[in-house]
This record gives sequence, C-alpha cells and structure tokens, in this order.
Amino acid sequence: MFSFVYYALAATILVASGFCAWAFRHQRHRRRRGALQDLHDHADRLEADLKDCRDRLQRAHAVMSTHPELPATGEVEAKQAVDSGLRALLSQRLWIRDRAPLASQRELDQAVDALVRARERLEPRLRALDDAQAALDTAVREHIHRDF
Repeated sequence: MFSFVYYALAATILVASGFCAWAFRHQRHRRRRGALQDLHDHADRLEADLKDCRDRLQRAHAVMSTHPELPATGEVEAKQAVDSGLRALLSQRLWIRDRAPLASQRELDQAVDALVRARERLEPRLRALDDAQAALDTAVREHIHRDF
C-alpha cells in the first residue's frame, strides 16, 4: 500500500511541475513584453534620429545656399533619403500596431533587430553630418572674420 511518503512525493512533484510551468510562462511573457517595449523604444529613437538628421541637413543647406529659393546641390536627394526612412519607419510602426500583439517571439526579435540595424547604419551618417557641419561652421567663421 501507498504510504504517506509516496503521497507527499507525488504532491511535491505536482507542485514543482506547476511552479516550473508558471515560471516558464512568466519568463516567456516577460520576454515578449520586453521585446514589445524594445520595439517602441527603438522606433522612437530612430524617428528622433531621422528628424534630427533632417533638421541638420536643412540648417546646413540653408547656410550653403546662395539662393534660398533654389535647392542646394544634394539637398533634394538628402531630403528624399530622410523622407524614405521616415516612410519605412511609419510602415514599421503600422506593423507594430497591427501585427506585433499576435506576432511570434521570433518575429518580434527580428523586428527589434531590424530597427537596431537601421539605427546603426544611420549613426555613421550622423557623425559625418556633424563633421561636415563643424567644417562648415569653421569656414563660415573664417569667411566672416576675413571680411571684418
């Protein structure tokens, strides 16, 4: 016959199994919630970077432009590139809104990775833009200094 020890062992195994199942589900839910938060955070950062890039390009072109009513060389292409990035980001945000709640963890992770890669590709361009802006500022100061 079964003794108290067997019942206690069976109860312990059931409790341990239940705890493991709960811990697994909780960890999975936490990972999913983190991925969704990462998606929103990286999308926000990419949008801020793209808008910052657009503003810097506009300032740089305004300084370089000899005729403000005419676009400077490369200004149209630069604006189109930033606008294209913002449109791609909008489609990503629509995916987040419409599909992310039902997406698999793999799809969420891939979406986060795509946003991270996009920001990584943009960073060197922003640094180059900073360098160009610094050089432009120096050239403008030297030109003004020479004239006075």
